Formats: sequence, structure tokens, C-alpha cells
Amino acid sequence: MMKWEKFGRIFNPNDYQLPDNSQEFAQSPQTLVFDDFIRIYFSTRAVESTGMFLSNIAYVDFSKDLKKVIGVSNNTVIPLGGLGTFDEHGIFPINPLKDGDHILAYTCGWSRRVSVSVETSIGVVYSDDNGNTFKRLGAGPILSSSINEPVLVGDGFVQKFNSTYFMWYIFGKTWIKATDSEPPARVYKIAYATSLDGINWDKVEAKQIVSDVIDENECQALPTVVEYNGIYHMVFCFRHASDFRTNPKRGYKLGYAYSKDLKNWIRDDEKLSFSLPDEGWDSEMMCYPHLFKVDDQIFLLYNGNNFGRYGFGAAKLVSI
Repeated sequence: MMKWEKFGRIFNPNDYQLPDNSQEFAQSPQTLVFDDFIRIYFSTRAVESTGMFLSNIAYVDFSKDLKKVIGVSNNTVIPLGGLGTFDEHGIFPINPLKDGDHILAYTCGWSRRVSVSVETSIGVVYSDDNGNTFKRLGAGPILSSSINEPVLVGDGFVQKFNSTYFMWYIFGKTWIKATDSEPPARVYKIAYATSLDGINWDKVEAKQIVSDVIDENECQALPTVVEYNGIYHMVFCFRHASDFRTNPKRGYKLGYAYSKDLKNWIRDDEKLSFSLPDEGWDSEMMCYPHLFKVDDQIFLLYNGNNFGRYGFGAAKLVSI
């Protein structure tokens, strides 16, 4: 069993003035670790005149022990895509990666649909100012829907091992038709791809690598991976396909899997030992996790109730 030292909630977006007229929400926190601080990127939301949300990227800088906020971004980190592009209506999440002297980031772009709510694809951006802002390599995605993955490719998380880039991502299997009480429901699973340059990817299409524990319509999201003592550890979130927004029994929880080869994964949620508390900001939901290392210590960031509306928390791995 894993043992964690929980820090509780460490960032509440309602306590800060966020850029791009955004408010509330600090979804999918993901890190860049610098020599003397940790930068945590997250998706926040602005409201259009129509009442629809736009997902924007912001960041907060923390001390390396995650105990002190140093500052919050006051500029646009990356503008949303142009008319008709895959990221026109939002970026959620963004996964930054230090690659030698360069900083890349993999984005999940959102665009609205008519018959269903959204379509998503994965893009890539780069920074030449130490992660303060990012620019697109091009207006289109690097991974998108395809013949065997017809909907919703997203949530790309990239690590580089032995000169090969590995990406864990989600692919949509299907949309379930709307009912009298529910809008159309999406079903998505975790898969992986590899690359030699971080731009062009080879994937085994529609190969689900993490088994289901609920049923065939279990939804799996936000895979995140670290290596520790020769074993690769993945934390992700999962939920029921329907009635998940306000029903804690069917909402997001954290799951765990491990691997020795980065490709074949054994699921063992109980080993994570990360359950919902009886009360508080994360008592109804835990979602959008992020594992990262700081000076050989492993930390976990995650969102709580209402899909990260009230910020994110942290924990430090004490033992496995």
C-alpha cells in the first residue's frame, strides 16, 4: 500500500485575480519544476456573452515544498485557437515538458459540436521565455480522431525515457445517446503512443491499456506516470458514464496501475490508498491527478469537488 502525507487544498482560484477575465476553476494542475520553484499550470474559465465557458491556461508559482504561493500569472499564457480550429473554445489540460534546453507542452483542445457537446484533439506548443507564454507550432493538432478512434482524443501526458517519447492519452470509444434526464454521454479509455521527436507519433489505435472496474462504459481520464525504483506508476481518474455530475457515488475517483515496460499495465486501485474524505473540498470527487518528482520525492496534485471549481490539493508519497 502507498502511504501519503496529504497537504490538503493548496490553491483556491477564488483567492486570486486570474488573467483573460477568467474566474473560478483550477483544473488539471500540471508542473514544470525549476531550480528554486515549481510552476503549476491549470485550466480556468471565462464566460462568453452567450453564457458558455471558455477554458484558458494560467499558472501559479510555488515554493519547492508547496507551502507558499510566490505568484500567479497575470498574462495570457497561450491564446485560444482561431475560428474553426480544434482548440477554438478551450485548452484543458496542458502538459508541459522540459526537453533539454527546450520547453514543450501538449494541449488538449476543445471545440463545440452540435449533436454532442464537444470534440477534442491533442496539440503541441513551445515556450522561448521560460514557460511564461507558449506559441503553437501550427494551427492544427498532432493527434486527433481517426478510423479506430472516432471521437475525443485528448489528455496527452508525455514523458521521455531512453530517448523515446511516450504519450499516454485518452480516446473516445463512443457517445451514448441522450435520455430524458441526461445529455449525450461520452465513454473514453486510456491508450499510449510513442515518438522519436515529440511531434510525429505512432499509436496502437483503440488499444485500451488500463482495465475497467465499473463496467464497459467506465470513463478513464488524465493518465500521469512517474518511474520509481524501476517500476512505472500511473495515477488517473475514472467515473461512471452518466449521473456523475452531482452523484458522488458515480463521480470521479482516483485509480492506479503499474508497469515494468511502459506498455502493459496492471490495475490495483486499492494500492493507491487515496479515498474520499467524509467532508471538505474533496469529499465528493477526486479528479485530474498529476504525479511529479522534486529532488527524488514524488508528489501528487489533484482536483476536488465540482471538477476543480474550488482549486487543487497536494500530497507527498511517503512509502510504497
